Amino acid sequence: MKRRALLKFAAVLAGSAVLGSLGCGAVSRPDGGEGLLPVGSTVPDLAALDQDGKERRLTAERGRPMILFFYPKDGTPGCTKEACAFRDAWDRYKQAGIAVFGVSTDDVASHAEFAKEHKITFPLLADPEGTWTKAFGVSTTLGMASRVSFLIDANGKVAKVYPDVDPGVHADEVLKDAAALK
Repeated sequence: MKRRALLKFAAVLAGSAVLGSLGCGAVSRPDGGEGLLPVGSTVPDLAALDQDGKERRLTAERGRPMILFFYPKDGTPGCTKEACAFRDAWDRYKQAGIAVFGVSTDDVASHAEFAKEHKITFPLLADPEGTWTKAFGVSTTLGMASRVSFLIDANGKVAKVYPDVDPGVHADEVLKDAAALK
């Protein structure tokens, strides 16, 4: 699976280089806004299936801070690094009462395989139709979400947006910011 995912990702990157960026300009959100959902916005009431096929709703998580990190593709180097960094920090997130959700346009089966291979226990949400990606204003290239994260406060409002993420240190960065919300 890992080799197949890497080959597919390489083909997508090659196609992207030939075609240019297909995700130019600001994303139009369903709420009428453009670009990334800004700080202070109430997060949309969306549902998605996680890697276990369980439906997850952001509104069900209100009452505690959460991080929603969008990533391009299961099994690719940067995405694996980012997801594993959140996995390695998971106990600290749980202790601090902060929910973690990963979101990509991959399907439930891909998430299940990725989570099993890397022992990821927090929810990975499947967004194959791009509903969440569009609602949060996250741009896509060839159907893959950009690497963007949203820190959401206990009231369901965007507290911070991370439009440019370093996958290796992002989990620790967000944990510090989330702890400041409490």
